[in-house]
Amino acid sequence: MQVSLKNYTLRYLSIAFLMIITIWAALFYAFILEEVYDNVDDGLKNQKILILRAVYEDPGLLETDKYGINQFRITPVSDDDDFSEQNQLNNEFFYMPYDDEMEPYRVLRTGFYAPDQKPYHLEIRTSTVEEDDLILNLTTALIVLYLVLVLGVYSINELVLRRAWRPFNIILENLNLYRFGKKDDLKALSTNIVEFNQLNKEIHRMWRRNEEVFDEQKRFIENAAHELQTPLAITINKLEMLMEDESLSESQLTQLAASKSSLRRLVNLNKALLMLSRIENKQYKDVDRIGLNQLVKEISEDYRDFLSFKGITLQVEEHAVFDVSMNKDLALVLISNLFRNALRYNIKGGIISICIRKNQLSLANTGSQSPLDQKKIFSRFHKGTQDSQSTGLGLAIVKSIVDTYPELSIDYRFEGSWHVFSLEKP
Repeated sequence: MQVSLKNYTLRYLSIAFLMIITIWAALFYAFILEEVYDNVDDGLKNQKILILRAVYEDPGLLETDKYGINQFRITPVSDDDDFSEQNQLNNEFFYMPYDDEMEPYRVLRTGFYAPDQKPYHLEIRTSTVEEDDLILNLTTALIVLYLVLVLGVYSINELVLRRAWRPFNIILENLNLYRFGKKDDLKALSTNIVEFNQLNKEIHRMWRRNEEVFDEQKRFIENAAHELQTPLAITINKLEMLMEDESLSESQLTQLAASKSSLRRLVNLNKALLMLSRIENKQYKDVDRIGLNQLVKEISEDYRDFLSFKGITLQVEEHAVFDVSMNKDLALVLISNLFRNALRYNIKGGIISICIRKNQLSLANTGSQSPLDQKKIFSRFHKGTQDSQSTGLGLAIVKSIVDTYPELSIDYRFEGSWHVFSLEKP
C-alpha cells in the first residue's frame, strides 16, 4: 500500500520512538531501583552503627524483641541459630494496619556481641518503594511522553514539513501538467531550498532535451513519409500507364496488377505508420467536444454503398448521447477504423450492430466463429485472417488513440457468434 512521505516518516518515527522509550524505560527502571536500594542500604548500615552504640550505652535495649517506633528488634541467639556478624540485606513484606495490606521493606540482619559478650541477632527494617506503583507511574509517564513525542512529530510534519515540501509538490504538479510545447500552465517555483531548485532545473533541462529530440524525430518521420510517398506515387502512375499498353499479354497484365496492388498496400502502410507516429508523439493537440452519435451516422452514410455491395445489414441503437472530449480528426479515425474492421472481417449477408448508451459505444459484427486473440488483437501488424489488403495497423491505431485519452478505454469480447468492441468512458 502506498503512503505519503509525511505518513511514512511518522509511521517509522513512531515505531522508533516506541522501541527507544521501551529500552530506555527498562534501563531507567533498573537504574532507579539500584539507586534506591543503595541509598536505603547505606541508611540501614548507618542505623546499625547508631543502635550498637546505644546498646553499649544502655544495655536495657537488648530487651527490644519487637519492632517498634525505631523499626528494629534484638533477639538472643539460641543454640540452633546460625550466628554471623556479616550484613544480610533482603526485600520482605510486612503487614501494615494503616494500609491494611502487605508493604515492601528492606531488612538488614546481622549479629553482634553485647557488653556481657553474649551473641544477639539484630534486625533493622525500613519502608522502601513499591515496585508495582513505581512501574505503574513510570509506565504512565512514558506513555504520556510517547504521545507527546508522536503528536510533536505530527505537528512538525503538518506545519513545518508541509511548508518545506511545498516546492516539491509544485514540481510534481508541473510534471503532471506538462505537455510537449505547452509550458504556460506550469506554476512558477520560488524556493530557497537548494535541492529543490536543482531538481527543478534538471527537470527543465530534461524537458528541453526531450523537446529537441521530439522535434527532430517528428521532422524525420514527416520528411521520410513524404519522401517515400512521392516515388511510390510515381511508380504507381507508371504502372498504370504501362498497363494501358495493348501489346501486353494477360499474364503480364496480371503481374503488373499484383505489383500495383502491393505498392498501394505500401502506400496505405506508410500513411498508417505516419499517423500512428503522430498519435504517439501527441501531435494532435486540439481538443473539442465530439458527439459520437453524429459521427456514427456520418460514417454509416459514407459506407452505405459498400454495405449494400457486401449485403451487410447495419443496425444502430441510440439509447443516450455519448460525448467525448478529444481531437476531432482522431475521433473520426477511431470510429472509422472500428467500422472498417467490422466490414472487412464480416461475412456476406452478415450484420453490424452499433449500440450507443451513456458513456458507452458497442460495435458488434458477425464473422469468424472463433474468438480473436485478446492479447494480440490490438498489436501492430496482427491480422485475424490472412488479408493481403490489410496493413494490420487499424486496431493498433484505435488502441493508440484510446491510450492518448486516459478517460477512454476499449476492450474486445466474443459473445456467441458476435465480435464485440466496446468503447467506454467511466
